Amino acid sequence: MKKYVTAACILLLAGSMAAQQTETVYLSGHDSSDAVKWDFRCSKGMNSGRWRTIRVPACWETEGFGEYTYGRYYKKGRKVSDETGIYRRTFRVPEEWKGKTVEIVFEGVMTDAAVSINGTSAGETHRGGFTSFSYDISRLLDYGRKNTIEVNVAKQSADKSVNAAERRADWWLFGGIYRPVYLRCKPEVNIAHTAVDARADGSMNLRLTTRGLTRGYRLITAIDGVGQQTTALSDSAVQHVSTRWKGIRAWDTEHPQLYTMHLSLVSPEGKTIHKTSQRIGFRTIEFRRRDGFYLNGTKLQIKGINRHCFYPETGRTTSRLQDIADVKLVKGMNANAIRSHYPPDAHLLDICDSLGVLYFNELPGWQNHYSTATGSRILREMLDHDASHPCIFAWGNGNEGGFNTALDSLFAKWDIQQRHVVHPWALFDGVDAHHYPAYQTGAGRLANGYEVFMPTEFLHSQYDKGGGASLDDFWNNYKRNPLFAGGFIWAMIDEGVVRTDRNGEIDTDGGFAPDGVLGPHREKEGSWFTIRDVWSPVQIDPVAIRPSWDGRLMLTNDFLFSSLNECRMNYEVVSATPAGEKVIETGNVNMPDATPGMKVPVNISLSGNSKAEGDILRLTALDRAGDTINVWTWPMKYAGEYFAARHSDGPNTAGVAVKESGTIITLEAAGVTAAFDTSTGMLTKVTSGGREIPFNNGPVAVGMKMSLTKTEVVKRDSDVALVMHYKGAADSIVWTMKPDGQLYMDAVILNNRKGHGFEGPFFDSEARNLGFSFSYPETQVKGMRWLGRGPYRVWRNRQRGTTYGLWQKDYNNTVTGESTTRLVYPEFKGYHANTYLVEMQSDKAPFKVWSRTDGLYFRAFTPQEPKVLNDNEPTMQPFPEGDISFLLEIPSIRSYKPVEQLGPQAQPSNIRVNPGDEGLKIRLCFDFRQGL
Repeated sequence: MKKYVTAACILLLAGSMAAQQTETVYLSGHDSSDAVKWDFRCSKGMNSGRWRTIRVPACWETEGFGEYTYGRYYKKGRKVSDETGIYRRTFRVPEEWKGKTVEIVFEGVMTDAAVSINGTSAGETHRGGFTSFSYDISRLLDYGRKNTIEVNVAKQSADKSVNAAERRADWWLFGGIYRPVYLRCKPEVNIAHTAVDARADGSMNLRLTTRGLTRGYRLITAIDGVGQQTTALSDSAVQHVSTRWKGIRAWDTEHPQLYTMHLSLVSPEGKTIHKTSQRIGFRTIEFRRRDGFYLNGTKLQIKGINRHCFYPETGRTTSRLQDIADVKLVKGMNANAIRSHYPPDAHLLDICDSLGVLYFNELPGWQNHYSTATGSRILREMLDHDASHPCIFAWGNGNEGGFNTALDSLFAKWDIQQRHVVHPWALFDGVDAHHYPAYQTGAGRLANGYEVFMPTEFLHSQYDKGGGASLDDFWNNYKRNPLFAGGFIWAMIDEGVVRTDRNGEIDTDGGFAPDGVLGPHREKEGSWFTIRDVWSPVQIDPVAIRPSWDGRLMLTNDFLFSSLNECRMNYEVVSATPAGEKVIETGNVNMPDATPGMKVPVNISLSGNSKAEGDILRLTALDRAGDTINVWTWPMKYAGEYFAARHSDGPNTAGVAVKESGTIITLEAAGVTAAFDTSTGMLTKVTSGGREIPFNNGPVAVGMKMSLTKTEVVKRDSDVALVMHYKGAADSIVWTMKPDGQLYMDAVILNNRKGHGFEGPFFDSEARNLGFSFSYPETQVKGMRWLGRGPYRVWRNRQRGTTYGLWQKDYNNTVTGESTTRLVYPEFKGYHANTYLVEMQSDKAPFKVWSRTDGLYFRAFTPQEPKVLNDNEPTMQPFPEGDISFLLEIPSIRSYKPVEQLGPQAQPSNIRVNPGDEGLKIRLCFDFRQGL
């Protein structure tokens, strides 16, 4: 009741405001964060059949009413939910509003809305859920008294084309008044609508729709901080006003300069009749055929992401604060554009204007289109509502066949800026928006095409298989072509809804909805960091950071509008020991005045102590606001050097004992025993302090063939080596027990020495995994601490974005994107890149392993394959047998397309061994000692 009283008070106070200003008063909340209760009755499903209250704006399913339906219900033979709902509330308007124009505005209702005021229809039922609509209710109101509004909402539309365009779609179907509702009061003579075309050269064209004008009216246009101009108006209902402004700064994605424009309608007598205000940006958008999209004369490269308006607890209803965070996440991954399948919330476009993100705004129509009559109305609603936003650079007429070509000409009719119209997934009117292209895009497309190429969906972020997977290959290949205008990754968010009918379970409808680089609650998946790295506007050439390094780095400016000296960069030298990280030197990098496209050197002067003691060099680039652009790291020591510098041998105890029993040879020192079966070459049992460490059943050869030929024990001054000789892919594996109980493994593979005596190929010609595996029970593990690239797992075709560091993660069984509760990232299981040191944490069976081999991958167990997939193909190639592996090669992961279509980094290695090759080495040190 308090909220009703507050709203009524606001309405009464509104009458005391300046008479000529447009007055706006909300009957709902502004967004999901301050929703207001209305009376509500639902026809079917949850909590149906009697009057209750519901928050507005909100989707009624997330408020505990009706039935949940995913838009691909028909693919699973389900019946679509078709409940209806009745909304009611009372409100007052001030007496002073009488004689003025009063409208009620709905920003969005799913899907049909019939509105009545005080029992009288406000107008024709509105059909279509994604556009704003309004009614003039001036004649229906009791001024100074209580009024009643009733809204009858149908989840399924009576217009079959609306259902085809909006409801048979790959998203959750919601019902209700899910966007704000407000009253808008204007003087009887007023500016009803303003369309703005403000250009980078300072010219501005306005198209004003006016009501009640007679001859002699003037328009005063004022821009804060710039000046004002006066223009004489005619008595026409549509006015065209052209002005030019000096001293303006243009809007672009890296400098989103906005101005507030004030319009004043002045009567022939000199009285200000009506005032309006809106934010504008001066910028020029062009599409140049067989060239690309241009902003202020600069050719754009769209780094885009597809995004729906969605949040797990509130469905299609969002909040301004949530959407600010979303746009910052988009900017944080160095993207510069967003696309959605429908017009977004008004506040999202405001945020994109403010933060500098381009928007590809699309007429709804997922894979079916509106009728021409319905589509014409909805198109006009979209353009009237959105077209003045500087962030919008292009229009989409439906998606994937959901375009009605009869509507194409109407975009130009109603868009004063004449922005280009795209048919997403089709080659149309000079833009090839082909969806999910392969690395080689085929005949007539980018590889040998002559039209602007801008895939409005590419790669695929479902589960862990996309977004960043193969992006490095795709992006570098595509951008070589001058006709590549960029593209939009599918998609940003796993659309898991919190089910009010399932005790808060998160539901993604199996494999249909988890398509995001981010989890439902915006949990960052590994691809977010890969995208940030690949799309970073500051790129650094490969370099090896060695003691002899001269401190020189080559930077490339991949900004579109900014010099490198507009951002900052700092460096840290980090010492990383098993005990933790320590920063031993910091400093700033002097960023040069380098314009976009330039490659320039910068220098870092490290102290001699840092070069000697440092393990990691870390660089961080920051933008003008202090937000991270990207982080780069380099190891300052090779694996063997790090091992020698940071590893310590224990005390030289009584020596190493050797015991033989049949085919079993046991090496023992300092309370640690390691038993090997000489008939198989397998490590069969490890104990430490009398307790078994269940690390065994290895080394199993992965990706190669090898056969044990001979085993010998070699006793040396202070240690004992068990030498296992092989024919085939391996020359030998030497196990050495040190007197302090540490166990070394030194394997030589792929050296092809003469005399192997092994006929036929001894390795997989297309090795997807290459190395050795062991068994270690997953049930024993509590966590993992490691030095190497992290914190996310990697795939062969998704390694960028991980950084060197000492990382810690607790055990989890996260299946990326698939969870009924909150997801835990990073995922525990999988491949980890260039590991120097790994500590497996366990209450009963902990151990450490050091790598003395550069570039070694550590595989921790086997991730679970998601249960349901859109294409019924596994995302992951087979993992090696066993539980823990040490590998020189790992497989790629699919990204909607099969691996064969994903580019070079996704392809397996073709291994060739020549006579005389020294071979590859896998050199490890296992530390099973407890408490060390």
